[in-house]
Amino acid sequence: MSTSLSTSGHTTGRPPIADAGPQALCAREPRVPAERLVAEMVPPPRFDSVRFDTYVPDPTQPSQSEAVTVLSGFAAGLGGAHASGAGRKRWFSKKPAAPAGPRGVYLDGGYGVGKTHLLASLWHATPAEPALKAFGTFVELTNLVGALGFQQTVATLGGHRLLCIDEFELDDPGDTVLVSSLLSRLVEQGVALAATSNTLPGKLGEGRFAAADFLREIQGLSAHFRPLRIDGQDYRHRGLPEAPAPFSDEQVTKAAYATEGASLDDFPGLLEHLARVHPSRYGALTDGISAVCLTDVGPVPDQSTALRLVVLADRLYDREIPVLASGVPFDRLFSEEMLNGGYRKKYFRAISRLTALARDAKPLVSQ
Repeated sequence: MSTSLSTSGHTTGRPPIADAGPQALCAREPRVPAERLVAEMVPPPRFDSVRFDTYVPDPTQPSQSEAVTVLSGFAAGLGGAHASGAGRKRWFSKKPAAPAGPRGVYLDGGYGVGKTHLLASLWHATPAEPALKAFGTFVELTNLVGALGFQQTVATLGGHRLLCIDEFELDDPGDTVLVSSLLSRLVEQGVALAATSNTLPGKLGEGRFAAADFLREIQGLSAHFRPLRIDGQDYRHRGLPEAPAPFSDEQVTKAAYATEGASLDDFPGLLEHLARVHPSRYGALTDGISAVCLTDVGPVPDQSTALRLVVLADRLYDREIPVLASGVPFDRLFSEEMLNGGYRKKYFRAISRLTALARDAKPLVSQ
C-alpha cells in the first residue's frame, strides 16, 4: 500500500532531490488509499514491543496487577470465532443478537500509570491477525469516519475482533453522537471494545456541556464498557511542561540543511497548509521525514487551527520525529482562554508532546 505525494522525485540529468536541501511539508499533498488508513490503525511505533509481561505493576497499587490479570483474560476470550458466532459473516445468516452485558473494558486512571501500555499489550495479546484488530486514538477514529463515511467505516471495522481506542475524548457533542452510534453498531456485530481515558465513562463530558441529549449519549456509551480503575502515582510533570528555549531562524535552517531527511517550513505557512489536508492524512504528510524544522513559531490564532495542530503533534509523537523550532516556546502556543476551555486536555497533551520532541531535536544543532 503506497501513498503518492505531489513532490517531484529524481529525474534523469538532474541532481537528487536531497541535494536541493530539506523538503517542505507545505509542498506535500498526500493521497492516502482507504485501505492504508485502516491498515495503519495499529499501536504506534513506541508501543511496538510492549507486552503484559513488560508492564511492571507498582506493588503498592494492587489495581495495576488486577488490570493485567483482567486484560489478559479478556484477550484470551477473544480467540476463536468472531463474537457474532462465526469467523466471517455469512451473507444469509441472521443478524447476530447484541451480546449481553458490556462488550468492552474501559481503563480509567491518571496520567503516567501505563494505560496506553496496557491497551497496546491487549492488542498484541489478542489471538487474531492484525487485519482483524484496530488500534487508534479517538481523534483518529473520528477522522477515519470523516474519510470513509459512516457506513463504510461500520462495514470495514464490523468484521474485526477488537477495536482499541486510546485517549477517549468527548470535546464535541457531534463527535460524541457519531462515535456512540458507531460503537453501538460495532457491538451489535460482535466487535469487542477497549478504551482509555482519564475519566470514568459515566462522567465523560461532565462540566463541559449541559445539553440533555448529550448526557443521554454519554450514558448510553458507558453501558458498553466495564470500567477498570488503574490507580497509581503520576510520574510525569503535572500542568504545563517547561518547553526548551527556541533556537534562532539561522540555527534551525542550518540544521535542516545538515540533517538528511529533514523538512523545513515556516510555522504560519504550515498552519495554513494543514487546513488544506484532511487530518486523516497528517501521518502520511510526515512519511520519510527524519526531523521537522520550523521557523517563526508563534501563538496559534484560533481554535480550528489549534485542533489541527494537536492532530499533527500526535502523529509526530507517534512516529518519534524530533521538532526543531525558532520563535516562541511551545508552552506559549495556546492562549489562556484555550487552555481554560473545553479542549484544554488536548492542548496540554500537544504541548507536552511537542516539548518532548523539541528536547529530542536539540542534538541537531551543532554547538
